Amino acid sequence: MTGGKKVALVVIGAALLAGSQVYGDWSAREAAETRVKELELQLQSAKSEEAARIAELAREIDLVQSRLTDTASQSNSNVEKTAASVRREQEKAYAALRQSLSDQATAMNSIREESGTRLEEIRNETSTNLEAVNGAVTRVSGDVNVVRDDLAESKRAINDVRDSLGRQIAHNADELSILKRQGERDFFEFDMRKTKEMQRIAGIRMQLNKADVKGKKYDMTLQVDDDTLQKKGQLVNEPVQLLVGKDRLRYEIVVNAVDKDRVRGYVSTPKRAPASAAALND
Repeated sequence: MTGGKKVALVVIGAALLAGSQVYGDWSAREAAETRVKELELQLQSAKSEEAARIAELAREIDLVQSRLTDTASQSNSNVEKTAASVRREQEKAYAALRQSLSDQATAMNSIREESGTRLEEIRNETSTNLEAVNGAVTRVSGDVNVVRDDLAESKRAINDVRDSLGRQIAHNADELSILKRQGERDFFEFDMRKTKEMQRIAGIRMQLNKADVKGKKYDMTLQVDDDTLQKKGQLVNEPVQLLVGKDRLRYEIVVNAVDKDRVRGYVSTPKRAPASAAALND
């Protein structure tokens, strides 16, 4: 596995870990906020019930006071009995009110403690997860820097190879003759016209599909071994590199001239390269 793939996997893994942890933090925070909202609704409901209870007690007190007024004309004995009864009812009502207020205060304190504890737990969990994510990101950043250096070195190597290949490309017949005399590779010239049939050159099949004289570009179909390749918008003197055969030998196709429905150039192969599978099937 190449360094780029390893780093890609590390980056993806770190991203997934960070996403999973952030999602977990978000879910926990969302659950806590939902719980707090539920508790707030409970408090609001309790306050409403308490207000209704106080209003009810106020009505009862008003009723008692009304009864006291009604009994003013009664005998002193009846008044005392009625007053005593009213005092007992008032004491019960006030006792019930005090108990209700105490219960509500206890419930609100419990709710506040529960909310505070849960929010503190969420903050601690979030802090821990963020530290883990930051550590993973730091490690990934270090790996990315290493891969960046490797890619830069690879790019320089590729440019060196491209420059070397460029020096081995013939732009005309004279340069092709020079390359042939060097004897480092074999060269097969072609003069191809646009037809419906494929032409076999150096063990590969080629078919011209389009020739753009003004743009000095062309489209071509290539059959290499068992694969069919489409090359579109290729420029003159721009090598098309192919890997041929089980040994993956490097072939190059170079078109030096583009005319109307016609291209001319050559195929470059390693010395004494074996024929490709496409040629053997003829």
